[in-house]
Amino acid sequence: MRNLVRIFIVVLAVIASGCAHHWSLPPEEVHTVYTANHEEGSLHNRYAPVFLTYDYRNYYNRVGSPAARINNEGKEQIYVDPEKPAIYYMEKEFSTEKGKYTNLVYRVHFPKVPFSIIPFNLTSGSNVGIIVVITLDEKNRPLLVTSANTCGCYMAIVPTTYLPPDALPEDWKDEPLDVYGEELPWILDYGELRNPTLIVHVRPSVHRVMDLEIVNGESLSHSQGFRSIQTPLMPADDLESIQLNGKTTSFYYDYGPQKGHVKGSMKFWETLLLSVISWDFFVGADKVYGDNEKYDNPFYTSLKPWNRTASDMWNFAGFLEFWGWKL
Repeated sequence: MRNLVRIFIVVLAVIASGCAHHWSLPPEEVHTVYTANHEEGSLHNRYAPVFLTYDYRNYYNRVGSPAARINNEGKEQIYVDPEKPAIYYMEKEFSTEKGKYTNLVYRVHFPKVPFSIIPFNLTSGSNVGIIVVITLDEKNRPLLVTSANTCGCYMAIVPTTYLPPDALPEDWKDEPLDVYGEELPWILDYGELRNPTLIVHVRPSVHRVMDLEIVNGESLSHSQGFRSIQTPLMPADDLESIQLNGKTTSFYYDYGPQKGHVKGSMKFWETLLLSVISWDFFVGADKVYGDNEKYDNPFYTSLKPWNRTASDMWNFAGFLEFWGWKL
C-alpha cells in the first residue's frame, strides 16, 4: 500500500511539472505577430486578436491552417501547414437573466507540441491549438476575454474594465491569475486607447497563452520590433470541409469513439497519466468547439468527470455560472 501511495505521488508530481513548466524564450530581435486581414464593417475583424509567437525559426511555433493529404500507406492524413496561416472565427449569441451577449470566437492551430522528457512535455502531440473568446455586451463592448487550448485545458477568464464589478466571482482578487504556472492579467483595459487591440502572447513549443495585453493597433504596424504576417480570417465551418484530391474532409472525426476530436491529435502522455483521473481515454486531444447535438463531445474545462456538462464552454451561460461569473 505504501508503495502505491509513493507511485501516486510521483505520478502527480510528473503531471504537475508537465503542466506548469516554462520553456525559456529564445532571443529574437524581431517577434512574429499574426494579424487578421482588414475587413470593413466586420465585428469579428474589429476585435480579432493578434497572436504574438516566439522562436519562429522552428516550424512548429508558426500558426498554420489544417490541411489533408494521402500518406504513403494510402490513408488520409490531417496536418497543420505552417506555410499557410489562418485564424478561424465564429460568432455565437447567448443570454442570461441580465441580458444578451455575443461571443466572438477565434481559434488558431500549430503543427505540433514537440516531444520532450526534460523538461517533461505532457501535451506533446500534433494539430494543437488555442481558442480565444471575446464576450461583448449589447453595446458591442468587450466584457470578458476567455482563453484555452483547443483541448479545453489551461482555461482562463479575464474581465475588462467594461465588466460591472457585481459580475465578478465572489473570491475575485486584483492580482495576476495563476494558470498552471502562467501569469495572466486580472483585468484588461479596452477604454484608454483609440484602436485597442488584444495581443495573445503564445509560449513557444508548448503553445500556451502566456500573457494577454491591450495595445494600440497602430503601434504594431509601426514598430521595428515586430514582423506582421497578414493572416486571413476564415469561418470555423471551413474546418469541416478541407480539400483533399478534389473532395473534402473534416478536421474532426465525425463518427466512432473519437467523434468531435481533431484527427491525429491524441496525446499519448495525457492518455497514460490523466485518462483514469478524468474518466476520458481521449483526454488532452484537441476538439471541435461546436454543437454538442452534432458531435456529442463537450468542450469541458474541468477534469473532474462530474463537472463535464457544467464546465462545457459551448453552453457559455452555464460555463460562466459554473466558474462563478454573474453575467
